[in-house]
Amino acid sequence: MYDLVIRNALIVDGTGKPAFGGSLAVSAGKIAAVGDVPGVGRRELDATGYLLTPGWVDVHSHMDGQATWDPLCSPAANHGITTLVMGNCGIGFAPCERSDEAHDRLIAVVEDVEDIPGAALHEGVDWSWESFPEYLDAVEKFPRAIDVGAQVPHCAVRTYVMGERGTNNEPATAEDVRRMADIVREGIQRGALGFTTSRTELHTTRENAAMPGTYADEAELLGIGRVIGELGGHGIYGVVSDFADWEKEMDWMKRLSIENQCQINFVLFFREEKDWERVLKQLDYVRAANAEGARLVPHVGARPVNILLSWDGTINPFSFHSNYAPLSIMTHEARLAELRKPEVRAAILAEPLPLLGDAFMDTIIGGYDKLYELGDPPNYEPAPEDSIAARAAAAGVPPQQLCYDLMMRNDGRNVIYFPCFGYAANDLSRQVALLEDETTVLSLADTGAHCGVLCDASVPTQMLSYYVRDRQRGHRLALEQVVKMQTRDTARCVGLYDRGTLEVGMKADLNIIDFEALQLEAPQIIFDLPAGGRRMFQGARGYVATIVAGEVVMENGVYTGAVPGRLIRGSQAAPVAGAA
Repeated sequence: MYDLVIRNALIVDGTGKPAFGGSLAVSAGKIAAVGDVPGVGRRELDATGYLLTPGWVDVHSHMDGQATWDPLCSPAANHGITTLVMGNCGIGFAPCERSDEAHDRLIAVVEDVEDIPGAALHEGVDWSWESFPEYLDAVEKFPRAIDVGAQVPHCAVRTYVMGERGTNNEPATAEDVRRMADIVREGIQRGALGFTTSRTELHTTRENAAMPGTYADEAELLGIGRVIGELGGHGIYGVVSDFADWEKEMDWMKRLSIENQCQINFVLFFREEKDWERVLKQLDYVRAANAEGARLVPHVGARPVNILLSWDGTINPFSFHSNYAPLSIMTHEARLAELRKPEVRAAILAEPLPLLGDAFMDTIIGGYDKLYELGDPPNYEPAPEDSIAARAAAAGVPPQQLCYDLMMRNDGRNVIYFPCFGYAANDLSRQVALLEDETTVLSLADTGAHCGVLCDASVPTQMLSYYVRDRQRGHRLALEQVVKMQTRDTARCVGLYDRGTLEVGMKADLNIIDFEALQLEAPQIIFDLPAGGRRMFQGARGYVATIVAGEVVMENGVYTGAVPGRLIRGSQAAPVAGAA
């Protein structure tokens, strides 16, 4: 008898081959049979009319703190994610000295760079560790619904080894590099999936300083990377960079990869349309380098880099208006009561735009041709005529007034969408081109981060509901292709060969999906983090069941209380021939 049998599904198995009808059986947390299943299960689910897919594998999360207190790693499980990889962008909470000062330092970096409320981190993270292996042990002990894997973060390592010198981005000495390499080696040996670093000036602290490690020289970067070679190529090296001198950056990554048999996952995004040519050149470089023996894997997003503007969020178009300032510190209810007063509305709208002389910030304040109502259902591919400026012109009202009134909808929870980088074409054509490139991997959800302005953990749901089913402003993607993108391909890019496809012997992480009903819900700010911390939450409809290791953890959007999730320690081999 099987533990679980799912009957009569349309199976999209993650390999990319055409969908087929059949059933699937699970025993001891593994897939025991696919297709024709004559036996019976202790529990049986009828999936007639539904899709059956592998669980989604999210390789770019920032759940390093939340994974120690939230069994759901919400909102991951709400969107069918069964595996999360954290420790990205060089950011994390270990190693860290056992002192309040050291804890505060790392929390400040995470709060500033990733917009995770510091109060929530202070209350939620228990700091029962100092070393990275001790952090892994703490993560492993906490019961959770889904699997998590960790990477060793450069920022924490550098700060731990170098103290203030590391925080101030001073050059590392040979001894500093040796000590950092030792920490990374131990971390990978004890179960880290790899090491990550940040080289982008977008990651700045409240003092407007680049986070530790941003300006590390090649001696430091390669000295740490050689650890992976010493370990036989086990472990991934992750990089996010501005690529100001992209050829120089790609060159050291190529050398590191070839010399150490090391896979390098790097973030590939662009800010302006003029950067698109550089992106295409980088993709050509990757193809050529990989033909020479490198293993360079560009990680790309399904959405433009975007922020969501709202009254309760981190920022909104009226944040810098003097008549709004007293309202910014109020509770939602008190602020909404004030915003509804005609005299308050009139005073805010009467102010001249408080422009700051910064192109990015001034777009938020008054660039209404680049701001859109996200809507319900959310529209992440708005056209120029959907902009607040265009809609205001058509209605014969000032754009500020329309924006204010749109934000007041849904009890003041309506969201304004600002696709800030990568949307110069006014559609998702650039994102589609990157997703369809044979060298790239779908990534960059930042799950758990940017809590006041973002919820891109919802991307897996958008991939099916929009890119496969609903898109009108360009061609759609094949269902089988999209499922493979966020299961097999993502799992393999972080060394997980035991999941991501529905084949006998593979881990039984599954989604049962009502494809026609699958839909993103409108995002809104909620206050459920420790210490009442806020976050942008976006739910989904259409997930009939999400299953981890054969146990149902979510059923019709409701958590079952099951905690089959585990800490993944290191790369995982394929359990059966051909599963790789």
